[in-house]
Amino acid sequence: MAFLKLIRYKNLIIIALLQVLIRYGLILPILQSFELQPVLSHFRFALVVLSTVLLAASGYIINDYFDIRIDRINRPESVVVGRKIARRTTLFLHVVLTITGMMIGLYLAYVTRKENYALFFIGIPVVLWYYSTTFKRHILIGNLIIAMFTAIVALLVVSVEFAMLSRMHGPDILESEACSTAWFWTGGFAFFAFITNLIREIIKDAEDVKGDKAVGCKTLPIAMGMKLTKLFVLLLEITSLTVLWLIYIFIPEISRIPYVTVYFIVGFTIPHLILIYIWMKANNKTHFHGVSTMGKLIMLAGILFIVLAGQAF
Repeated sequence: MAFLKLIRYKNLIIIALLQVLIRYGLILPILQSFELQPVLSHFRFALVVLSTVLLAASGYIINDYFDIRIDRINRPESVVVGRKIARRTTLFLHVVLTITGMMIGLYLAYVTRKENYALFFIGIPVVLWYYSTTFKRHILIGNLIIAMFTAIVALLVVSVEFAMLSRMHGPDILESEACSTAWFWTGGFAFFAFITNLIREIIKDAEDVKGDKAVGCKTLPIAMGMKLTKLFVLLLEITSLTVLWLIYIFIPEISRIPYVTVYFIVGFTIPHLILIYIWMKANNKTHFHGVSTMGKLIMLAGILFIVLAGQAF
């Protein structure tokens, strides 16, 4: 149980669910609508998901490894490293998961003949290491890195799928309407994942101010103060909600999906408004934790919407 807590198994399930739904709920219906058969096998797609999950888990582990002092202040009852799992064992687990995830990624780079994938799967652990040691301690930099990686999780699925399609049908497939449609829709979900995670990371910084301040971190709430941080998150929330409804209004395929209006109201708008309300009222750690939980529910609603979006094709 301590190991599952260390690797944030719930977050890993969400990551895997995002990639699975992107492929089977969105990309494959798009390919079918253009009378194309997928080339990436179920097994190799499973390797994409496995590699992503392993590297994410190794990132969570190394983050906890370097955050012992912060976590002992912010959430002493939840500290795993050094209490339930020895620090040396924690570092060993990080190395094992990192190497395994990288090797799977390098295999995928080989079978797709995409050298940039090799750089990607090697670069992720390096960036996550520096995130844990340096980037997360600076205003917005760490937040943006995590948000961008979450978006890349979605984009990786369409990228690998069309890399395999280009090997079978030639590079012209990358200029096709099928490719542009797949990238457009996946890009929309990637943007949603980016902005939702950015908001949630800032909220978590507000929750962890005490510990972060003790070790000299310069997160947004510490550097700019809570008042400006609340206004910044409010602006991001309004932007997110506005973009969602603009998509609903101006993309006809969306409005034709059964029950989509109800989903936009119940699944997106009401939770966003609740988050805004409790965020603006929040003034202690418990309140901020509640806002963070609401942010995770909004993220899950966005992922599950993929099931409905696939019906547009």
